[in-house]
Amino acid sequence: MSFMSEIKPFLPLIIFGNIENLVLASQGVTAGVDPIVLGGLSLILVIIWLLIGTFGTKIAIKYADAIEFIGGLAIFILGIQSMLEAVHII
Repeated sequence: MSFMSEIKPFLPLIIFGNIENLVLASQGVTAGVDPIVLGGLSLILVIIWLLIGTFGTKIAIKYADAIEFIGGLAIFILGIQSMLEAVHII
């Protein structure tokens, strides 16, 4: 089995995960977080998720549909939260 066929079920989550990173970065900017600290923490978390993804894919592949749904829901909720905070509703 090729690498691409193994990660194919996770491609939407990878794409939406990048969108989530943008949402979290915008939340950091609107909250006035130091960009150097935010960038450093983002890199650390990306490396952690890369390690989890690399070693956990074989275990999690049977739960791909649930993981994709939960990840998409989290991204949706964070997006709404960041938009509401940006317009100062919350």
